[in-house]
Amino acid sequence: MSTENEGTAVPPAPSAPPVPVESPAASAQGAAPEGGAPTAQIPAVPPSAPGAPEQTPAYAAPMGAGAPEAHGYGSGAPGAPVSAAQAGWPPPPPAVPSYADGGGSGAGGWGSSYEQPAPKRKNGRGGLVAAILVAALVAGGVGGGIGYSLAKNNDSSTDSTTVSAPSSSGDVKRASGTVANVAAKALPSTVTIEAESSSGSGGTGTGFVFDTQGHILTNNHVVAEAVDGGKLTATFPDGKKYDAEVVGHAQGYDVAVIKLKNAPSDLKPLTLGDSDRVAVGDSTIAIGAPFGLSNTVTTGIISAKNRPVASSDGSASSKASYMSALQTDASINPGNSGGPLLDAQGAVIGINSAIQSSGSGGLGGTSQSGSIGLGFAIPINQAKHVAQQLIKTGKPVYPVIGASVSLEDGTGGAKITEQGASGSAAVTSGGPADKAGLKPGDVITKLDDQVIDSGPTLIGEIWTHQPGDVVKLTYTRDGKTHTAEVTLGQREGDS
Repeated sequence: MSTENEGTAVPPAPSAPPVPVESPAASAQGAAPEGGAPTAQIPAVPPSAPGAPEQTPAYAAPMGAGAPEAHGYGSGAPGAPVSAAQAGWPPPPPAVPSYADGGGSGAGGWGSSYEQPAPKRKNGRGGLVAAILVAALVAGGVGGGIGYSLAKNNDSSTDSTTVSAPSSSGDVKRASGTVANVAAKALPSTVTIEAESSSGSGGTGTGFVFDTQGHILTNNHVVAEAVDGGKLTATFPDGKKYDAEVVGHAQGYDVAVIKLKNAPSDLKPLTLGDSDRVAVGDSTIAIGAPFGLSNTVTTGIISAKNRPVASSDGSASSKASYMSALQTDASINPGNSGGPLLDAQGAVIGINSAIQSSGSGGLGGTSQSGSIGLGFAIPINQAKHVAQQLIKTGKPVYPVIGASVSLEDGTGGAKITEQGASGSAAVTSGGPADKAGLKPGDVITKLDDQVIDSGPTLIGEIWTHQPGDVVKLTYTRDGKTHTAEVTLGQREGDS
């Protein structure tokens, strides 16, 4: 499945729609201006994946589309298989999704001001109606005043049926586990990230406190603009803003870690949950900055697990990100990317990364579509391991099988190509797949108990494991089914 990235640069939107300009006359009539504020897209699963949506998904930001015919886990030019030696790095997905970050609105969005049209001249009948209305209002005011006086004088009467809430001098307390309680605890540890390249382009995304040393966990596509000589800032809900730097980023996983400069000493990391124990139907709470509207909280449920998602920001130089994602119907839009997906107890179970796109259009005439209830998050168990590796070495490590697979549809699984990139072998000599007896033309249909219906699905599943893990592959050859145990190898870095 492919999706759209949210990494497209868009100026952040204001935190609220503009207030219409009213003339005194218009206010008296109670008239409202015609029209309304414009309404404010995510990754998709390979078309062949079970239950995959038909439309092209996108990250929580807009992006283009591409469809390479064959690639392996190594790097390579679109349309060509990847060399087995580089196995582990996949090429752009068959269809490109859009990220969930992105930022503000375009022309004609909430930043635009408008003036209410002057009211039309009223005829005599209209004036009479207005006069009657005023008289009725005055009468109502008198009646209301008399009623209030009587009620006040008889306040101690035992005939009263009015029940008043007990007075409280403190704040209203919300029970543990309510959305309001979870949000109140999580928001102070969530930040809005602004990334700007050396050329001035950039966008807005989200992140959250990972540890007390000032590390912030987010998506790679949120900070990509600032990786080479750019500028990063992170703003907390209380308005405190800090400069930050990229500690490490993994484009394949779409995970990045940044660190606050002069980080405060009272940082409170969000509690990390166990994404392996999440069940379909569990409640979810998402926090982010959709279309630049910082500190926005939305709710939903886990709609599906292990959803194969291949995403990209659509740029010519962008490689794909692959994940076996948590799917949620919590509202996620451009700007939510990198933000936490929480469970009902407030523990982080995923990083919001992409959304299924319903098509073009959207806020302020931009190409970013709004949420259609199909959001995708990187499971926190995977993201946590990647983040720890980035903090330790600054580079990601990818598990690989040492074989190039096709990304074409209709293969009935992940088909090992006949040849790798630039004429190299499709199966790396002495690599994991070679040692397990796999050959070009074999079609991998399962990894352990997980059904594999395409190359991108296989990549996403492999990347949920660690180098050195032993997995069982089920594959077909000459119409017969075989199984083999494979010890995953590794590749370091994105290049």
